Amino acid sequence: MGSGWAKFLYGCTGLNLDLMARKPLWDRNLDFKCGTGHGMGYLLSIHESPAGFRWQYRAGESAVLEEGMVLTDEPGIYIEGSHGVRLENEILVCKGKENEYGQFMHFEIITYIPMDLDAVKAEMLSEETRLSLNEYHKTVYEKVSPYLNEEEKEWLKKYTRAI
Repeated sequence: MGSGWAKFLYGCTGLNLDLMARKPLWDRNLDFKCGTGHGMGYLLSIHESPAGFRWQYRAGESAVLEEGMVLTDEPGIYIEGSHGVRLENEILVCKGKENEYGQFMHFEIITYIPMDLDAVKAEMLSEETRLSLNEYHKTVYEKVSPYLNEEEKEWLKKYTRAI
């Protein structure tokens, strides 16, 4: 989601990056039992090797993240007997800046859907997260709205509003 998404050095795997997604939950002694994401194949196969996002080693999902790989980003949490939430985007691994520290990498979102703002308590978001969500929603509207009729644009405008 915009500038708040992970930047990492070339050589990282999903094992390295999964911890970034879990940190806010682990800080509260919570966890989600699924992976944070997985590879997607050229035939849109899911859970396709060689890369994935998990905190525990899993054979076949430990490859270095290479430019051009398509993965899912899908953190979630389920509170048994109460509620749950899961967000998902497909992301592309891209090269970033290279400097004396090495080749930096980042993700580019390649699916553009609004996140459900009815379920968001804006006052609970960090400023960085709020700005990132607003930036993402602005991009969603810009990319999707040209393909919609007026009624659909109004709906999308409501669900991509800044919070």
